[in-house]
Amino acid sequence: MLQETGHFTRRHGAVKFLMPLQSRKEVGAAVKKGALAPAYYLFGSEDVLKEEIIRAVLDRAVDPSVRDFNFDQRSAAGLDPESIETLCNTLPMMAERRAVLIRDVEAWKRKPKARAALIRYLERPARETVVILVQGAGEEDADKDFSRLAVSVECDALPAAELMKWITTRAAERGVTFAAGAAEHLLKCVGPSPSLLRLEIEKFAALPAGEAVTVEQVASLVGIRYGETVLDWRDAVMDGTPARAVALLGRVLEQPGVSGVGLVSLLGTSLIGVGVVRAAYDRRVRGAALERAAFDALRAGRPGRLGPWKEEAAHWARWAASWPMPAIASALRAALAADRALKNTALSDERGLVADLVMRLALASARAA
Repeated sequence: MLQETGHFTRRHGAVKFLMPLQSRKEVGAAVKKGALAPAYYLFGSEDVLKEEIIRAVLDRAVDPSVRDFNFDQRSAAGLDPESIETLCNTLPMMAERRAVLIRDVEAWKRKPKARAALIRYLERPARETVVILVQGAGEEDADKDFSRLAVSVECDALPAAELMKWITTRAAERGVTFAAGAAEHLLKCVGPSPSLLRLEIEKFAALPAGEAVTVEQVASLVGIRYGETVLDWRDAVMDGTPARAVALLGRVLEQPGVSGVGLVSLLGTSLIGVGVVRAAYDRRVRGAALERAAFDALRAGRPGRLGPWKEEAAHWARWAASWPMPAIASALRAALAADRALKNTALSDERGLVADLVMRLALASARAA
């Protein structure tokens, strides 16, 4: 007798998963409907996104009034096979189900017996327990067994378009709305880290209620003026305005989390992307079709620390016309040399090395033109 339950089926108490790998959106929709899986496995670089899924599952799985009796949170390093068996098979108290959250499951690589005990449990999980396995952000590769036996969710960096929706949704939850351009400036200033973005949103929540946060307020609270972000600097370099790029350089390097290596990496990513679009341009692709080619390249590569993809695609398509392949090749060689110098020469002036790179790129572009 088979009973369909959301994204898994039961046969004689055993569970066979039909869709073990799901997106955050899919899991959120299923949890809202009450279709809870017996086990979830969360991995990837963004811990904030993992915490959002954990909160959603716990809110649905365990009534807050009896959560103290029906929720256990442990670190994998502190569990042995016997404690795993007890933890996962304990019956709920005054409720239909209980939840078990186990963090840092990558620690089981050094505890094979404990890991084997959990795998045996996942092959025949208890009906009354929801187990949530969380892998640390520093562990890049997903565990094949956990991915096979639990509903798996990769919590990695969000693409810019989805990140903008995430910003506005999280802000709305805190009673914050943004005026035109303010959310975009926030993303340019802070970058794609949900953790840092959430901290900034908390600052905005302390502002007077009822008024949309303006670009000027974002600049004041974050400490980065409009037009002086790392992406504004990158745009000046790619636009062929080295004087503006060098003038911005000092202010950009003073910003938290910004380094010469990071700026060179951003330039390299942009040059490679423009090179892909330039190949389409050389095939006489133009206009909207060229922007679509740029957007497809962004979607395929999913590079980090860029602006919204639609805006970025328009930039790449525009730059492709003024950056021929020889200029891109020369610029990439110069960027690689600058990157090596920044990493290997401790006494060098960071600002001077990046400024020199800006002038070299301007020269390469002028020569190609």
